[in-house]
Amino acid sequence: MKKVKKIADKISRVVRILFLVFLVALFIYNRYMLVKEKSLLKPLGQMIEVDGYNMCIYSEGKGEHTLVFLSGSAIASPILEYKPIYSLLSADYNIVVIEKFGYGFSDIIDGERLFETMLRQDREALLKAGIEGPYILCPHSMSGIEAILWAQTYPEEIEAIIGMDMALPATYSEEDFIWLKNVQIFMLSVGREMGFLRLFFNDLSFSDTLSQKEKEIYRAIACEKYVNKNVRNEGKHILEAISLINSKPKPDIPMLMFISNGTGVGGESWIMAQKEYASDLSYAKTVQFDCGHSIYLYEKDQMNQDIREFIESLNK
Repeated sequence: MKKVKKIADKISRVVRILFLVFLVALFIYNRYMLVKEKSLLKPLGQMIEVDGYNMCIYSEGKGEHTLVFLSGSAIASPILEYKPIYSLLSADYNIVVIEKFGYGFSDIIDGERLFETMLRQDREALLKAGIEGPYILCPHSMSGIEAILWAQTYPEEIEAIIGMDMALPATYSEEDFIWLKNVQIFMLSVGREMGFLRLFFNDLSFSDTLSQKEKEIYRAIACEKYVNKNVRNEGKHILEAISLINSKPKPDIPMLMFISNGTGVGGESWIMAQKEYASDLSYAKTVQFDCGHSIYLYEKDQMNQDIREFIESLNK
């Protein structure tokens, strides 16, 4: 029995040593790749100075209407993430993608990340880039909160909102901010620093819409910035933003709301929150898909058709 125990202890020590060696090797390899990938991080958009830092604003296409895409939380590269849908629209509309601080090619900055601050910075960046409203906001996930705040605070700037499975005040609760989830988010950041993220980002992680070079760029950005301090900090202010939104009248502007099947984002309550929000508006349409949260990847062709019909109805 003692002999068996000694053998088990030796095996356990060997396993621990091998795991430690693996961690050190992975960390070193990740550091090496981060340096090597620096050449891939040349901004795809225009770099705009805001508050002494650089924010990336991407634009393409032309048309009577300006569609501004706002990123969901922790989307490493908004410019590349939303390309599957906006590339179908740019022939007839002016497409803009805002990469907030901490996202994509924009700087990671110090300071708080209140939603009022992010909104001010986004508006300033657009104006400095020469992109004037009115805008059709296209928020994904968490940025739905910013889109509503924008429409409430500056209604003259917003022509309509096209929600891409957008978050709403009713989709969040205190339980979404319990300490365990904060720990999970922090561990994702640690995983990026250690290099674990690199193990899971392969070509299958990206849309086929992207070229091989774009996939490499996306991977480089993710391994550099995923769940950085700006992303973590903005999540801490969601409830404050919801309280501010709820203190004002609901913006009654045209809305087209694409809704997922709720997988991974709250299930039936997520779906109902969007349908109930739309029911109170004078002009709102909901389109539900049987797919996950990244609807612009799974249903881009149908979205393209519905968006065009919706915008055409604004002209009547």
